[in-house]
Amino acid sequence: MGTATKTKPQNTVTLTDNATGKTIELPVLDGTLGPRVIDVRKLYAETGMFTYDPGFTSTASCDSAVTFIDGDKGLLMHRGYMIKDLAEKSDFLEVCYLLLHGDLPNKKQKKEFVNTITIHTMVHEQMLSFFRGFRRDSHPMAVMVATVGALAAFYHDSLDIEDPKQREIAAHRMIAKVPTIAAMAYKYHVGQPFVYPRNDLSFSENFLHMTFSVPAEEYKVSPVLAKAMDRIFILHADHEQNASTSTVRLAGSSQANPFACIAAGIASLWGPAHGGANEAVLKMLAEIGDKKNIPEFIKRAKNKDDGFRLMGFGHRVYKNYDPRAEIMRKTCKEVLGELGIKDDPLLDIAMELEKIALQDPYFIEKKLYPNVDFYSGIILKAIGFPTSMFTVLFAVARTVGWVSQWKEMIEEPTHKIGRPRQLYVGQTERPFIPIEKRK
Repeated sequence: MGTATKTKPQNTVTLTDNATGKTIELPVLDGTLGPRVIDVRKLYAETGMFTYDPGFTSTASCDSAVTFIDGDKGLLMHRGYMIKDLAEKSDFLEVCYLLLHGDLPNKKQKKEFVNTITIHTMVHEQMLSFFRGFRRDSHPMAVMVATVGALAAFYHDSLDIEDPKQREIAAHRMIAKVPTIAAMAYKYHVGQPFVYPRNDLSFSENFLHMTFSVPAEEYKVSPVLAKAMDRIFILHADHEQNASTSTVRLAGSSQANPFACIAAGIASLWGPAHGGANEAVLKMLAEIGDKKNIPEFIKRAKNKDDGFRLMGFGHRVYKNYDPRAEIMRKTCKEVLGELGIKDDPLLDIAMELEKIALQDPYFIEKKLYPNVDFYSGIILKAIGFPTSMFTVLFAVARTVGWVSQWKEMIEEPTHKIGRPRQLYVGQTERPFIPIEKRK
């Protein structure tokens, strides 16, 4: 739970209705970091008016202690820990524990947590038949939305959101099973047999093994690729109150079961404006086609009248360098080195684009630096994932963030069902005309 609503407001703001001359004082709440917020909960009761904020970009919908972002400074912290420290010094399951419980685990806690997640990686055997109801050419995200939501039909003993133990079991199950489901979605899409999880592998090793191994031959997981996947998962684990997280919270506010809430988050993530950015990067690179065409596309990107956009540059939240991008850039070079990739046309274009963007005065002035999606798309392509799986991997990583945010909301004593308001601009009351008299 955050601290903003616990502390007594330090001051107030006064609003004046110029039409009536009536004034109202609204409390100002202080968080531990970030902008202060004006508490407008009593605004309608005292004035008969609502606030108007399409997209909720200027509205705090909750108080939270999970993640903090300062876009102007390029900062991202989970529970007070800088994302760079977590990505370079930790592993994904340790970050999962941190997001869920608020602190990094000690050795005993981590061992127990890793064991708990590991023993939950299997999915119910009947789900194999469930998968076979989909067409082979189904988009993997469609499969993810359906199958994650269907977990509620298989695990009835973790649906009571009022029971702390059941909430915990549901959280563990989703962190453990979503990667298995994601690997199954890939296998089904490419026509290969499902591969069961292995308890002797780490989280990321297990995911790569379930995704790329086949029964006919031995598959050895590269430590470099496993580390790269772990970093990708860490860097995408949570990102404050974005569209999909807000969707999970809104669904959860109705007391929907946790599996349905995460399925709702996956559906929101599927939108190309949210989770499809790294896939859009590769489509852009394919459109450019050759390094010799880059100057033309750079020129188009600078032209305000041209609809072309350079995907993977800049960020809606980060007005400075995306703190995750520096780590992904380093990881990208490690992966390409491990795989010995030197002459891939799309990767050549990407590297040249990066070089230009970091030196071109236009990009520097506009702060259009390569972001995490730019590098993650290159890494995932190099590892062998088709672009249709990119958003699925995002969902695998973000599941722990969604679960942590959902859990925080459910455990807030004052939580209530979400009910955004509107500014109605439709017809006023009209008389009903019988059909025989309508023109």
